[in-house]
Amino acid sequence: MKYSNPNIFLLVILFLVNGIHIVNGQNSKNDASIILKAEDFQKNINGKNVNLYFLKNGNMSMAITNYGARIVSLCVPDRYGQMADVVVGFKSIDDYLKATGVYHGAIIGRVAGRIKNGKINVNDSTYSLQLNAGNSHLHGGSSGFHNQVWNVKSNNDTSLALEYLSKDDEMGYPGNVNVEVAYTLNSKNELTIEYKATTDKGTPLNLTNHAFFNLAGEGSGSINNHLLTINANYICPIDEAKIAIAKNYKVKSTPLDFRKEKAIGKDLIFEDVNQQLKLAGGYDHHYVLKRNKKNKIMLAATVVEPSSGRKMEVLTQEPCIHFFSANFFKGTDIGKMGKPINYRESFALETQRYPYSSDSKLFPSIILNPTDKYETKTIFRFSIEE
Repeated sequence: MKYSNPNIFLLVILFLVNGIHIVNGQNSKNDASIILKAEDFQKNINGKNVNLYFLKNGNMSMAITNYGARIVSLCVPDRYGQMADVVVGFKSIDDYLKATGVYHGAIIGRVAGRIKNGKINVNDSTYSLQLNAGNSHLHGGSSGFHNQVWNVKSNNDTSLALEYLSKDDEMGYPGNVNVEVAYTLNSKNELTIEYKATTDKGTPLNLTNHAFFNLAGEGSGSINNHLLTINANYICPIDEAKIAIAKNYKVKSTPLDFRKEKAIGKDLIFEDVNQQLKLAGGYDHHYVLKRNKKNKIMLAATVVEPSSGRKMEVLTQEPCIHFFSANFFKGTDIGKMGKPINYRESFALETQRYPYSSDSKLFPSIILNPTDKYETKTIFRFSIEE
C-alpha cells in the first residue's frame, strides 16, 4: 500500500500501533469536544439566552453552559495521552431539560443539601422553603440555581465568569443575593472554581458544584475500582430522612473510612449491616475535613482510576466535602456519549460548608449577612499516576 501524503501514513501507523482514533488531530476516545456543538445549546429559557462555552489550556478542555452554570464536559489525557471526558453530561440543552437527573454539573444554591421541613431561622425570623424532597428542602428547591440561566460576566479562552441575581423570596429564601462563579483552566492542569456572593438581607448560603465524575471516561462502567482518599476523621451522620444530625461520627473502623486509599466499592458489601450506608443507599455523606488553618486551601480528596492512570486531587477552602456514589441512577437518561447513565458509574465530590441546621449548637452557621462577603475557591487538579 502506498501513501502519497506522509501525514496520512503517520496517522495510519498511530492507529494501528496504539489503537487511537484521531479526529482533527486530537485523540478522540470519549472526547466530548468532537461531539458537542454550541448550536445544540442555544435556546431561550424564561426570556434569557442559553449557550455553550468552550475553554482550553493545551492539555485539557471543557465545556460549560450558562443554564445552571453547568460543567457539561471536562476532557483530560490518560497515561498514553488519550483524551476522555471525565464528567457525565448531555449533548444538548433539550437533553438537560428532560433529564430525570437534574443536577449534573450544576452550581447548587442557595443551600446545598437537605433542610429539615424546609424551615430556616434567620436573625429571629422563620421562613418556609419549598419542599421538593418529601418533607425536606433539597439543593435550593426546584427553581434553585441549577435551573436558572446565568449571565456571562466575562469570557476568554481559559476562563468563564457567570453571575446570577437570586431575588428576595426565591424558593422562600430572604434577601437579594448576587452570586458569581468563575471557572478557570490553568497550565498546571487545574480547574479552579471561585465563588463570590453578597446579600442585602441575612440568608443561608452554601454553594457547590455537582459534577459527576468517572475518570475512565463517561459511560465507561462502574466506579467501584476507583481508588479514593478523603482527608477526614469524621462524617456528619444522617437520619432516615437523610438529614445530617451531628458532625462527630468517627469513620475509624467503619466502611466510611477513606483516610487511606481504598477502592470505592471495597466496603459496599456492608451496605446491609452498616446503618449509615443503609440509610444513604451507599455513600452520600458530608466528610468533615482535617484542617490546620481556617479558610486555607488544602487537599481534601484524591481519586485514581488504575486502568487509565488518571488522578484527580480536590483542594478547597471549605470545611467539608460531600461524597456521593451515584446510588440512584437507573439508566433512564442517556449521556452525551450515547450510553445510559447507570447506578454507581459516576461519583460526586462536592466541596461545601456544614449542613444547615436551625440548632446553632449542631453546626457552624452558614448565614450570610449584608456585612459579609462569601468568597471561596475549589481546585480540581489532574495528573497521571504511573
